[in-house]
Amino acid sequence: MNRSGFFRFMQRGLGLAAAVALAGAAYAQQEPIRIGAFLSVTGPAAFLGDPEQKTLEMYVEKLNAAGGVLGRKLQLVSYDSAGDAEKARTFAKRLIEQDKVDVIVGGSTTGETMAVVPLVEAAGIPFISLAGALVIIDPVKKWVFKTPHTDRMACERIFLDMRDRKLERIGLISGAGGFDKSMRAECLKVAPTYKVQIIADEAYGAGDTDMTAQLTKIKNTPGVQAVLNAGFGSGPAIVTKNFKQLAMNMPLYQSHGVASKEFIKLAGDAAEGVRLPAAAVLVAEQLPAGDKQKTVSVNYKKDYEARFKQDISTFGGHAHDGLMIAVEAMKRAGTTDKAKVRDAIENTKGFSGTGGVVNMSATDHMGLDLTHFRMLEVKKGNWTLVK
Repeated sequence: MNRSGFFRFMQRGLGLAAAVALAGAAYAQQEPIRIGAFLSVTGPAAFLGDPEQKTLEMYVEKLNAAGGVLGRKLQLVSYDSAGDAEKARTFAKRLIEQDKVDVIVGGSTTGETMAVVPLVEAAGIPFISLAGALVIIDPVKKWVFKTPHTDRMACERIFLDMRDRKLERIGLISGAGGFDKSMRAECLKVAPTYKVQIIADEAYGAGDTDMTAQLTKIKNTPGVQAVLNAGFGSGPAIVTKNFKQLAMNMPLYQSHGVASKEFIKLAGDAAEGVRLPAAAVLVAEQLPAGDKQKTVSVNYKKDYEARFKQDISTFGGHAHDGLMIAVEAMKRAGTTDKAKVRDAIENTKGFSGTGGVVNMSATDHMGLDLTHFRMLEVKKGNWTLVK
């Protein structure tokens, strides 16, 4: 190669290198995909929000390490609403108007979620809630979705188990929170369908530290065969302890609102024998090899426990599913355009998450059925799968 040819070769090489550098710079300068969240990281519902926050942080990092989504990095913009509905509204407004997020995954509690619904509907932004009450998605709201099973489904799954055990006459006790009230109402509605009679119905306040009076009334109701506590937070652990103290010789059921090891720790040995419906992730290793949820549940459990050195809960799993449903929707839509992402979320089919296999539609913005809502029982301080 002569001198002029060498210089032309070098110029082409330098031009290619410059083009590559410019492309890299353009990639680096691309706006990130912003994932908004408001979660009860502190406060009375921290057992929900803390694992949700950690899960979102972990999987945003993992997705970014794998190259991001649509060639762009993800950015998590998250606020601690501490279980306060007014704070949730304030933060949701900030996420929409100031932070300009592309999607919101959050709302640890029903109260927070419902306070935000009018804002996301007016703004036209996809919102995937992590709370449990049926009212979040029934009636269907255009921009609102959710990942956990509903309170009505919890009642139905429990009543199916009661029917198998020939328990027909029960006492109901519930707390004062939005989820508690909603689940109580749903249990009263569906009980006749399952031939269950609720013959005692008691309630406790948010700050109550002893429920022996209410449980004594249930115990003294003639014919009661089992007790169902519709609630979440610290209340169910107190109910469980008082239940044992009163030597109530009958089955006790809790809701999926306490589906974490924290409930077992709080209730202590009184939790032995308690049953509740929950996502499969709590018993990931106990699932049969062919179960569609086994792989995702085992992987989530392994990732979370290795990173944070603490037990998983179904609540962190709800955040995992919400984020991944949003990400997969963006991939299918090929864009972060909010309307197209909303449509893609609504058309989610066959998504295997920690909560079940999700099949959404225009009339179902959750996409779960009872087949993947497992009945668990506490045995020797651990969750076991009821066969």
